[in-house]
Amino acid sequence: MTEQPKRAPGGFPVVGVVGGGQLARMMQGPAIELGITLSVLAEADTASAALVVPSAPVGDHTDLEAVRAFAATCDVVTFDHEQVPQEVLAALEADGVVTHPSRSALVFAQDKLAMRERLTELGIACPRWYRARTVDDVERCGEQWGWPIVAKTPTGGYDGKGVAVVGSSADLGEWLAAVGEPGPFEHGILLEEKVDFARELAVLVARSPSGQAATWPVVETVQVDSICTEVLAPAPNLDPDLASVATEAALRIAGALEVTGVLAVEMFEVADDTGATTYVVNELAMRPHNSGHWSMDGAVTGQFEQHLRAVLDLPLGDPRPRAAWTVMANVLGGEHEELYSAYRHVMARDPGAKVHLYGKGVRPSRKIGHVNVSGDDLDDARDRAGHAADYLSGVVTQ
Repeated sequence: MTEQPKRAPGGFPVVGVVGGGQLARMMQGPAIELGITLSVLAEADTASAALVVPSAPVGDHTDLEAVRAFAATCDVVTFDHEQVPQEVLAALEADGVVTHPSRSALVFAQDKLAMRERLTELGIACPRWYRARTVDDVERCGEQWGWPIVAKTPTGGYDGKGVAVVGSSADLGEWLAAVGEPGPFEHGILLEEKVDFARELAVLVARSPSGQAATWPVVETVQVDSICTEVLAPAPNLDPDLASVATEAALRIAGALEVTGVLAVEMFEVADDTGATTYVVNELAMRPHNSGHWSMDGAVTGQFEQHLRAVLDLPLGDPRPRAAWTVMANVLGGEHEELYSAYRHVMARDPGAKVHLYGKGVRPSRKIGHVNVSGDDLDDARDRAGHAADYLSGVVTQ
């Protein structure tokens, strides 16, 4: 039986998080400051969040009875990731459990085809796309758009997984066999034109059940080998009109999909037919997101506090930046597993660098933490954040 988390004095609520990853872990500090009791359903007692959250029963997010028993101890349930099956979410809904985001909203972050269909209905700019069910569909898209094209499994992909750039239908077939997709295209494969973009942007929105919404500045995300390595807040040299249009689009998506909590809208900055800069939406994430980690130290209200405020329908906090620039650099796993000894160097070299590690096992290219640096000079902040992250990763040794 799942132990009931102890409520704080004054009747403060229990927020349950399904999934014990680093996002749940980073909610613990803001939860303490808000007086909220956090409980996580962790996949193991060694999971990232289980190491810092006292109430951390072990259970799998696909185990219906484990999730139902956990949810019964909470006032509201939110999610560390989007992988909770729809049938589990439906059961929680039938039990009267309050979940944020709701099942009807979360499907658009779980299923890329559903997301593309809904955004197109809303008139939100997207890459040209098609639901492919046959080899002929693939050939036709390649001929119309020009090879190569981008193929995505509708569900389950992240950090470049479940995505391939293919130059022919034969390439696609090899990729489908490698990812284990049932064939031939049993559930449909998402095909998209390969977008010629200038850079990648992200807009983070927080929205409460009562409809209050707040946005942080549009940021630039830097990707290496399909992994985000750096976030620049705000996006440098961004046309103010594009910033306004992109933010309006993110707010419209949040409202139309009735998202509650934090929503990340990942975009490509592109040129339209006239040469003017505009955007197309790439992905959606309905949770605190890597592109918002900078806000932990660089904004008046960080994304983790804001997410808790939103799911509890509390008034949202001020999202304005505290400094001209904040740079977030991801710490990726390297060859060595000993990280604590590197703290002394990082802290001594740059007392202004804020290091956040996730308590995760180290393996190459895995995101195991991040560093935030704020200041008045963007290049200086990038250098400082990059050096600290590289030292912790073992890329540099001095």
